[in-house]
Amino acid sequence: MMATMEPFRGQGGIQMLLTAEQEAQHIVSSARCLKMARLKQAKEEAEKDVALYRSHMETEYQKKISETSGSSGNTVKQLEEETDMKIKNLEESTSKVSKEIVDMLMKHITTVRT
Repeated sequence: MMATMEPFRGQGGIQMLLTAEQEAQHIVSSARCLKMARLKQAKEEAEKDVALYRSHMETEYQKKISETSGSSGNTVKQLEEETDMKIKNLEESTSKVSKEIVDMLMKHITTVRT
């Protein structure tokens, strides 16, 4: 009787190994699915973070552009005012000097040297 039971034990052992192998494949397959789901979730989270960061940086950039533009406009206005003031000062000094130059030229032209 013992001789007849040993072949069943062998087949039972093989069946147990096959069942264990199927369970292992199922566990590996489940782990792969979980890994893929987690990678997908991580990718989506990263894309959200990137979009948020990009939006923040774009806002900062637009803010700097508007500050620079406003500052540039003020600078241009200030430069125009300074230029107008310098032109006015030059015109005043020119009118004073031109009278002196005309007087000097008239003196030299009308003075006869002997």
